[in-house]
Amino acid sequence: MKYIKKSLIVILPILFLAGCGVYNFTGGNVGEAQTFQVNYFQNYATQSPGSTFEPGVDRDFTLALQDRIMNQTSLDLITSGNPDLLYEGEITEYKISPMSATANQTAAQNRLSMRVKVRFYNRLKEDAAFDQSFSFFYDYPADTQLASIKSEAHEIIFERLTQDIFNASLADW
Repeated sequence: MKYIKKSLIVILPILFLAGCGVYNFTGGNVGEAQTFQVNYFQNYATQSPGSTFEPGVDRDFTLALQDRIMNQTSLDLITSGNPDLLYEGEITEYKISPMSATANQTAAQNRLSMRVKVRFYNRLKEDAAFDQSFSFFYDYPADTQLASIKSEAHEIIFERLTQDIFNASLADW
């Protein structure tokens, strides 16, 4: 009887851990992947009607996506070679639109919208690849200049976009 109890104490934790797969505590399933690469997201927003050009948003978004994946997985970031997971794409929209009007027919609120097109490739699991657009926005008072809220707006927009991209590529539930 002692032998059975000792065996169960050793075997049960092993079975439990084996059943967990390769999930980490944030819900990302990297499978057998060990490396990832995020290519620079070019800013093509000015090619979209109504979009404006925002210098540096391409660099900042690329870094935010790299940070998201590094912080939520055990994957190693590489900048060249043959990564197991590859993210690439472009910023296709960055625009400010009036959202609601006052009684004087002026905008009471503006919306900063950003859309990115992402191509994801998984060298180890080819059916997981996708080519998809993601978008999010930030609303702010119309009497406020974009420059004064840009940092906060980018933080909120990037947070949502990178989480959505992460979920689409690695949250395999």
